[in-house]
Formats: sequence, structure tokens, C-alpha cells
Amino acid sequence: MHCALFDAGRCRSCAWIEQPMATQLTAKMNDLRQLLAEHHVGEWAEPVSGPQEAFRNKAKMVVSGSVEKPLLGMLHRDGTPEDLTSCALYPASFYAVFAVLKPFIARAGLTPYNVARKRGELKYLLLTQSTLDDGMMLRFVLRSEARLEQLRAALPWLQAQLPQLKVISVNIQPVHMAIMEGEKEIWLTEQQALAENFNGVPLWIRPQSFFQTNPDVAGKLYATARDWVRALPVRHMWDLFCGVGGFGLHCATPAMTLTGIEIAPEAIACATRSADMLGLKDVRFQALDSTRFATEQGSAPDLVVVNPPRRGIGQELCDYLSRMAPPFILYSSCNAQTMAKDISLLTGYRILRVQLFDMFPHTAHYEVLTLLVRQ
Repeated sequence: MHCALFDAGRCRSCAWIEQPMATQLTAKMNDLRQLLAEHHVGEWAEPVSGPQEAFRNKAKMVVSGSVEKPLLGMLHRDGTPEDLTSCALYPASFYAVFAVLKPFIARAGLTPYNVARKRGELKYLLLTQSTLDDGMMLRFVLRSEARLEQLRAALPWLQAQLPQLKVISVNIQPVHMAIMEGEKEIWLTEQQALAENFNGVPLWIRPQSFFQTNPDVAGKLYATARDWVRALPVRHMWDLFCGVGGFGLHCATPAMTLTGIEIAPEAIACATRSADMLGLKDVRFQALDSTRFATEQGSAPDLVVVNPPRRGIGQELCDYLSRMAPPFILYSSCNAQTMAKDISLLTGYRILRVQLFDMFPHTAHYEVLTLLVRQ
């Protein structure tokens, strides 16, 4: 894939972009094999990849420049802004939205936040697109509510220009730090969640709930988890760190009991809504800390699915699972280093199957799915 910004040295986010995709996959597989070298792996499944460009469903744009000439993209370490509205990782549908948002910023009087001067209001624009109907969610991250009424007044023009914006909200982030969003979300549309669908499973995307940024590969990841789980004798499963319920809802059957745990209430609301749409009755999603929930239980189910953040599941949960000895553990990870460390802490388990999913082309990062079975 060619990138003029990379060639000019203006953006190095895709550090591996000059390497052929086959070379990138080989390097990632070699890394994963090295991380799991001390373990016997029953089956190394073929790595899964997707498109090498236009694959992202989300843009997180730092807003800089002036209100008349805003720049949408990122800030270099020295504070220099870089406009990324032509980035090839975004689908073409994003470019038209960026083109309208720039004049809208001026129309709404949303002065870009200046980090050095600690002045201005508009910090970030967060744009997400659904593959279901190409509907979009747009979030304005503001320093305060000072320009909120101006934004509301200008909003009809934006909606007329971009009817694909189904969900629009304002997030208030008052802290002078590189934090993407704050706790307060203000809705500007009646609709508050973006409809999505992977493999016939309805999913919902809300502000402040995690959702995979590469839908093509994410769909394959969920389908693989479903196929692996449904080949197992599972009657009751936990989906820990469940997010909006992607893994649990794909794997569950009407004859199965599903318990999903996630710390974010917004994500739990999405998962519950999806379960209702699927007609699943023996399902419970709760907004709790996954480790605390698990370790307070006196027994474990047939299967525990974990999809933790980059830090992994940690010593406490590993110790609990080792003691409770569920027959199967399905571990989905975006950080194979912490996954390998966790697997070493899970005593009494062997790796039945491993598969790499290239969720992040042109970088060293990848997703991995690992099925562990009790020995």
C-alpha cells in the first residue's frame, strides 16, 4: 500500500507499510510462536487477514489549527499538527464526512483546543461507521459546555449535509491531558446506539463502549470462536471482559446459559439489547469488574471466555481459574505478550488450538485466539 504521508516522513503509524502483507504475517506468526515456545500447541491454525487499506470503521481525530482552517488528525511529539483526512486506512465514505466537518467547525464556532496555550473548546472528533447500513456515529469531545448551544444551533445544517449521521453526541473532557474522553456524554440525537451485525448476530455500538476497529477481521474472529465453542460440550459459559457481547452472543445457543461481565454499563446495555433481539432467554449481562465477579463465585462453568484489555487477565484471575478448573478456557487477546504470561500462570491446562488474526495491518500488533483445555 502506498502512503504519501509515510513517504514524506510525516506519519509513521503504519511502521510496516513497506513490507508485503505476506512478510508481515510471517513476522507476526514468528513472534507468536516464540512467545508460546515453552508450551505444546496442539494445532497452529492458518493466520487470518483482511483488506490492507480502507479497513477501519473508526477515526479518532485530534482537532488543531484554527476555527477557520481546522486540521483533523494528530499531533507530533513536538506539538506540530498533521492532517490525516486522506489516510488510506479509512474507507472513502469517511473523506466526504471530513470535508463537511471542517466548515461545520467554523459555522458552529468550535475553536480547536490549543494544547500549548490551554485554550479552545474542540479537542477531538470521533467517527464510527456501521457495516450494516453505513450509518455513522459522530462524537464531539469538548473541553466544556461553553459552546454547546452554538453547536446545537448549527446541527441541523450538518444533519442536512450528512444524513448518514445516525448518532451524534458531545463528550465533555475538561482535563488538560492526552485523555480521549471524559465521563459526561450529552446526546444531540434521539438515537443513542449504532446498529451493527456480524455473522447474523445484531450488535450495538454506543459511546464509551469498546468495539473492534477492523470489522472484516473481527467478523472472522467471532465466527471462529463460535465454531470452536459449538464443537465443545458446553452448557454454561462465562464471557468475561465481554464488551458489547460479541463473543458470548456468537457462541451461545438456546440450550446454553450465558453470563457476560463487563465494567462499562454502556457496553452491557448493548449486549442485553442484542440478546433480546436474538431471543436468548438464559442470558445475564452485568456491569461488574470481571476479576472480582469471577473470584467471588464458588464454582466455574464449563467454559470461560476472556477478552481482556492489553494488560491481560492477571495473576488473581489466573489463580482462581487454576483452582476452579473449568474444562475449557477461550482466550482472545490483542497483546500476545500478556496472554503468554497469563497462560504460564494457568496451571493444569494445555493449548489445544491457536489462530492469529491480523486485525492491525502494517503494524507489529495482532489479535490471537487460543483454546485451552484442562489436562
